[in-house]
Amino acid sequence: RKRKSCGNKIIMRQFIAQKSFDKNGLLKLFDKDYKYLCQVLRVRQGDMLDVRLPDGSLQKSTIAFIDSSARSVTLQICSVADSAQNQNEKSVTRGVAASEIQNDGRVEYTLFQFIPKPQKFEQIVKQATECGVKNIYPIISEYTEKSSVLVLEGSKKIRIEKIIKEARQQSGSPIDTKVFEPITLEKACQLWTQKENALGIVLSERNEKSQSLGKILNQKEIKEICIAVGNEGGVSPKEIDLLTKKSLFCAVHFDVNILRCETAALYGIAAVQSFMQEKQ
Repeated sequence: RKRKSCGNKIIMRQFIAQKSFDKNGLLKLFDKDYKYLCQVLRVRQGDMLDVRLPDGSLQKSTIAFIDSSARSVTLQICSVADSAQNQNEKSVTRGVAASEIQNDGRVEYTLFQFIPKPQKFEQIVKQATECGVKNIYPIISEYTEKSSVLVLEGSKKIRIEKIIKEARQQSGSPIDTKVFEPITLEKACQLWTQKENALGIVLSERNEKSQSLGKILNQKEIKEICIAVGNEGGVSPKEIDLLTKKSLFCAVHFDVNILRCETAALYGIAAVQSFMQEKQ
């Protein structure tokens, strides 16, 4: 059988494994992992791929054996020599590999996302994962629809986990992104008050509380940054007051066109990360 051309093929920077290699240097995969590797990516015996292990480390491996009858694929740890010799012609990855992606871990990012409609929330989770956000808290806000909250508390969690895994595999993110259970804004604020060397930012429409992003981020010893983003209805004045009470969060307004909630989340994360990278 022929492989799909690179233009039509899903680009995988890394494979996210749920378990580690055994003492013999082998890792056997079944079911959905077999389907993804063998039927979607169409890997062949001898192909190489980077495997992100549960402890966060990255391990180069080769496709040692494919058993189509048992619907299983066995990976084997590469030797240094094999890796250097074959990575260009046999690697599943095209372009930048996961091992080349730098993450110094100086700043951990959290997203307080006011719960929008399910489809929009999925898009936000995917984009935040690709950006390396560590924690995503769905916030039950004044404008949140009850049906959207119920969806996140049900079987949707499995789909969210799948979205995160695929986003990490395609982006190469070393960050193990987690989506937590929906919580109220009051509970979210309580969680954030327990943080040290942390900074909170809420994206809002322009008001008397808005500050410059550069001024807010130009502080020393910032180890964690939380970005709070509204849903379709935005963030209400009451919620802005709650977030900015006792300087817990700083309100920021971007002087751009009006952004949809799924665009605002990505825009806000990217703006903060870009500033912090330049600062370092």
